[in-house]
Amino acid sequence: METLAVPVLLAVLFIPVSFALNQDGLALLALKAAISTDPTRSLDSWSESDSTPCHWPGIHCIRNRVSSIYLPNNNLTGYIPSELGFLNSLSRLNLAHNNFSKPIPAHLFNATNLVSVDLSHNSLSGPIPNQIKTLKNLTHLDLSSNLLNGSLPEFLLDLRGLTGTLNLSFNQFSGEIPEMYGRLPVMVSLDLRYNNLSGEIPQVGSLLNQGPTAFSGNPRLCGFPLQSPCPEAENPGVLANPDEEPPQNPKNLSSDFGGEEVREKEERSGSVAVSVISGISVVVGAVSVTVWLFRRKRRSQEDKMGREKKADDIVVDEEEGQKGKFIVLDEGLNLELEDLLRASAYVVGKSRSGIVYKVVSGRGSGVAQTTVVAVRRLSDGDVTWRFKDFESEVETIGRVQHPNILRLRAYYYANDEKLLVTDFVRNGSLYTALHHGGPSNPLPPLPWAVRLKIAQGTARGLMYIHEYSPRKYVHGNIKSTKILLDDELQPYISGFGLTRLVPGAARVTKNQTVVTSAMGSSISAPSKVYLAPEARIYGSKFNQKCDVYSFGIVLMEMLTGRQPDIELENDGKGLENLVRKTFREERPLSEIIDPALLKEVHAKKQVVTAFHIALNCTELDPEVRPKMRTVSEGLDRIKLQ
Repeated sequence: METLAVPVLLAVLFIPVSFALNQDGLALLALKAAISTDPTRSLDSWSESDSTPCHWPGIHCIRNRVSSIYLPNNNLTGYIPSELGFLNSLSRLNLAHNNFSKPIPAHLFNATNLVSVDLSHNSLSGPIPNQIKTLKNLTHLDLSSNLLNGSLPEFLLDLRGLTGTLNLSFNQFSGEIPEMYGRLPVMVSLDLRYNNLSGEIPQVGSLLNQGPTAFSGNPRLCGFPLQSPCPEAENPGVLANPDEEPPQNPKNLSSDFGGEEVREKEERSGSVAVSVISGISVVVGAVSVTVWLFRRKRRSQEDKMGREKKADDIVVDEEEGQKGKFIVLDEGLNLELEDLLRASAYVVGKSRSGIVYKVVSGRGSGVAQTTVVAVRRLSDGDVTWRFKDFESEVETIGRVQHPNILRLRAYYYANDEKLLVTDFVRNGSLYTALHHGGPSNPLPPLPWAVRLKIAQGTARGLMYIHEYSPRKYVHGNIKSTKILLDDELQPYISGFGLTRLVPGAARVTKNQTVVTSAMGSSISAPSKVYLAPEARIYGSKFNQKCDVYSFGIVLMEMLTGRQPDIELENDGKGLENLVRKTFREERPLSEIIDPALLKEVHAKKQVVTAFHIALNCTELDPEVRPKMRTVSEGLDRIKLQ
């Protein structure tokens, strides 16, 4: 009777009915009819007169069948109709951040090909329907921030394909956590925060690998990993790894990196670097700025060259590139063109995008005021830049300012010379801090507190890049050599914009490929191990989810202390596959955690939480990967103890 009633209902709701619209379109019109308020008018173009819904906003089709409904953040008010269950090709459903109410219809899960369901941040009520267990392909389920209630259903264990997220937080679930939840795959990121759960957290299976943030906000919940011991428990701090030592206080590393400047070495071969360890400076490749700064300087009139603080004051003509222009973006920069000409420089880094110099200049007479900056001499590449185009790109880069992004202070343009002037950041790169220990470079290992701070700051900086403009900027080359550390070991993301300024650096080699950015030009991609799988295909479009993947690899690098491109005993597939395989097979995490962190038993729960975030970032399906805001907020919720 129910299947007969649906066409009748649709015929009543939509008069006149156009029989040209296929069954998928009719099911979607049921959703439109169930919505009472659509302030953004996002569904206005959904019309029964169309022959197919595949061009409707928020709808994506494969072979003329609806495969995805994507309508988040539209302030829609209404309920979810059962008719969506007729979409038997539907694989992704995202209705998050709206105001849908009433219970979740059981017949919704007749759409058994669903892979990802996100109904978070609505007002849905009642229990989770039992029929959800038929979704054998479901990998991602987010029902957080609703009014769902009842006990935690054990039938969620029937979701055999669940490998990403199971988020039931900020609801009204009550009762105990089923012991069966310990059978969830270790790689599943479980979130049960802020419900009305009670009793002891079962000390079984994958529940032992969840961090405390997965259970917080349930006052009547007790046991490991929470700090609330159960009344009968003598020792709630059960460790998954019995070989770990008792808790130790984290070491303060602020003075351990007290030597001179250490700069990143962006390529392992053919580079010249300044290496300063324990106060001993080894300067390699000192050169005169005058040699490389302006080769055309001798052919032009030096007395007509000067400083111009604002790009608006520039008059561009055919000889602009020959004369050269030095533009200061930050008026607080105590540097002029003549200062660069008189200064000497030291090679501190080299990459496809060019050579980096440390430049120290003094001004005035008597006691000189010293200015230290980094100057990147851009490679010629395969593109000839006109001044206005180069100016536009660089000015855009300069406007993106954040405490965790390396700031562009000035630039120089000539036909045969292009320079970028940035702050000089001491203590080198994260790559150096993680991998360059040993007798020849006795850097102390980074403790967990410092690694967490670096991860949190880097995530905030990358989130700022992604959210700065509606054009959806990307970095395009996130890796540990691009994260610089200052005296306080605060991180700075370097290299933003270089993938657009030096597209010629994106030659196809063994470890590199060419991709297209969201802003429409070719960019050079990072080495293959940092590159998202979907972006490893020649000509692929590089988007923000690719940056998320790269950040996930960097996070794994910080947690394991391993170089991501090392040939591991993992079928040669690298670090990401090793970590995922360890979680999937539920092997001891001591096999992959940096040995330097094993002594910090107090941080184990936080490290496990960070591993889950890294696994989410490196999901094979880019649509399942979180946005950088979600990643940043997840890392910020990890509190040091």
